[in-house]
Amino acid sequence: MPSELHLQAQVLPGNKIEIQHPELSVGDTVKVSVLLPEKYSSKRSSVLEIIERIHNQRSSSTSAAEIDKYLEEERNSWDS
Repeated sequence: MPSELHLQAQVLPGNKIEIQHPELSVGDTVKVSVLLPEKYSSKRSSVLEIIERIHNQRSSSTSAAEIDKYLEEERNSWDS
């Protein structure tokens, strides 16, 4: 059996990965390494970075009065 196999697998329901190869036998002990796609290896944002991103996305043209009016309309729609 080769000392190393390079296979591609798809994550199944339940976050499971199934590996099949004709040179593997029931009861064999193998070592498995999983390389995650690029999207999973991105660095995590700090809380401050998240808050800054939300602040930057907020529309600066919306006044406090407009926000209050919108919230009041939303509350009133709950009662109807």
